Amino acid sequence: MSGRADRVTGSAAAAPFAGFPDRGSIVIFDLEITAWEGSLARNWSGPGEYMEVVQIGAVKLDAAMPMAERDSFEMLVRPEKNPVLSAYFTELTGISNADLEREAVGFAEALSAFAAFVGNADRVLSNGADWSDLVQNAEWAGMDWPFQPGLFANIRDAIAGALGVPNRQAVSSTLPEHLGLEEVPGAHTGLGDSRAIAAAVRQLRGDGRL
Repeated sequence: MSGRADRVTGSAAAAPFAGFPDRGSIVIFDLEITAWEGSLARNWSGPGEYMEVVQIGAVKLDAAMPMAERDSFEMLVRPEKNPVLSAYFTELTGISNADLEREAVGFAEALSAFAAFVGNADRVLSNGADWSDLVQNAEWAGMDWPFQPGLFANIRDAIAGALGVPNRQAVSSTLPEHLGLEEVPGAHTGLGDSRAIAAAVRQLRGDGRL
């Protein structure tokens, strides 16, 4: 691993989730990454399978209840190692190669834009270790990590515990369903899944379970 990659990894450790700040703002984000039939079960260990970011989606919320959404972010990213999306990925997400040709930017530009969106948010949360995919893609891009140490946290254990389900069942797009809430549009897209996570977090906090 290069020295730059060491610096990225060393500065990008996620903090344990320890609850929500009393004031300020939080960001909930979700990634879509390159995938193929069975790649999840293989943990992307097949020949030429890389977990490249294809989309970053996020919402910025008030940290205090009722956690109103104040802003949103969504950007398509052009994968470099596997620039042609699989039919499996397109069917799952609705994101096509034509979409990338029209709208996608390089990863460095997308991560910089996401960092600007995060701004002075007090915490950045994901339902899973999505931050680690950002770190890995930043290493591949040879760029410095643009976030403060300890800003990111994985909220999945807390959500699964509050729902009383195994972690593997706390899938972002289905979280509202666990709580009897209306389906959030845009399942398996960065912004849609971010809003689904946010809807579940609001409900669980309102119930006193999170």
